[in-house]
Amino acid sequence: MNTQTLDAFQVIADPSRRQMLQLLSKNNMTINALAENFDMSRPAVSKHIKIMYHAGFISITDIGRERYCTLKQDGFNELQNFINYFDKFWNNKLKKLEALLNNKIKDN
Repeated sequence: MNTQTLDAFQVIADPSRRQMLQLLSKNNMTINALAENFDMSRPAVSKHIKIMYHAGFISITDIGRERYCTLKQDGFNELQNFINYFDKFWNNKLKKLEALLNNKIKDN
C-alpha cells in the first residue's frame, strides 16, 4: 500500500488508526506507548503511524531515543472540508424545502 496516495478517508477507515488518533487526542505519546494499547506487532503499529504521518494526521518528534507522536490538523482539514461541503448542500436543500412548505401553507 502506497502511503502517499491514501486520502484522509482511507486513513481513518482503519479502526486501529482511529483508536490511535483518539489516544493521541488525549496526550502526545511515544510509538512504544501507542503500541502497548494494541494487540499487534510493533512493525504493524509503525506502519499505521507512517500512514497517519504521510497523510498529515500526526507529526513525529525525536526526543532522545524516543519518537513522540502528536496530532496535526492537516489530515483533519481534508475531512472537515468534505463535511462542510455537504453541510452547505443539505442546509440549502432544507431551506428550499422550508420555503416551499411556507408557500404551500400561505396558499391554503
